[in-house]
Amino acid sequence: MLQVARFKVSGRTRWGVVEADGCVPLDGEYPATGDLLTKGRDDIAAAKGRGGKGRAALANVELLSPITENQQVLCLGANYRQHMIEAGIDPDSKGFNMFFRKASSCLCGANEPIQKPAHVQLLDYEVELGLVMGRDITKPETFSGDDLPDAVAALVIHNDVSARDVQVPQMQFYKGKSYRTFGPTGPYLTLVDDALRKSWRALRLESKVNGETRQNDLAENMVFKPAVTLTEMTQLQSVRAGDLIATGTPAGVAMQLPPPWLVKLMQLVPENKKWSMFIRKQKKSGRYLETGDLVECSIAADDGSVSLGKLSNRVQTIDAETR
Repeated sequence: MLQVARFKVSGRTRWGVVEADGCVPLDGEYPATGDLLTKGRDDIAAAKGRGGKGRAALANVELLSPITENQQVLCLGANYRQHMIEAGIDPDSKGFNMFFRKASSCLCGANEPIQKPAHVQLLDYEVELGLVMGRDITKPETFSGDDLPDAVAALVIHNDVSARDVQVPQMQFYKGKSYRTFGPTGPYLTLVDDALRKSWRALRLESKVNGETRQNDLAENMVFKPAVTLTEMTQLQSVRAGDLIATGTPAGVAMQLPPPWLVKLMQLVPENKKWSMFIRKQKKSGRYLETGDLVECSIAADDGSVSLGKLSNRVQTIDAETR
């Protein structure tokens, strides 16, 4: 398993191969994730072959998001069976993906604080398996099978942090999920080899809040597997090497939708009152993130053969005027 980190040390941003408790810096400079994955393979191999020479201890570096801000962040909504069910969707009747985007400026590192704007009341977490593209796709392509498509160069953990009181009442997926720091990503890129290409379905996604497990499911339980997703996505748009595709989250998020009968009843309530009732009801669950909460996201195989690492982000509240 070969992993590459993007980190800052002594004021300089570097890429490096992760070995034991440190990073062996690459010789080259790669301003974008796509540059690393298309031009840096020999550099990665050379760093791996140095046997740890020049290693910087992880404790002494600042891990940055391995997806740079000049890449796209493309997302799937409701793509795990149990999450669909808790969202009131029949997974057996859904015939297509729900795509949306996040602003790339939401990306932050594996240990950076999540900055909660002061007006946000319903801050949610979503652990997701991220696919990192290894080449440009500028026309429709068809992918098949259950293995990871060869266009996927790496896997990464992404936490799709969401302000539900913006996303739902304002009908704004993009806005509710794109505040700065609402995309903890990392800690490394885990490069896809032949074994991982076939075994990715055995990866377990888990999120914890203050040590309490909130989400726990296998990648196998995606409704739309990566080959289907890439086929559908490339009919619509181009993707570039280094772009991130976040493939949806398992059940267990904080937001719980009201039963269908209550949804119908709320349609008779004036708009402002309806959403104030929604927010008040959601807050009673006690599951939304508050200042000081620690959110941990991990993805690994149960047998220990693969671990993508862990995100560990604490929530901070900041003043923010934009609503």
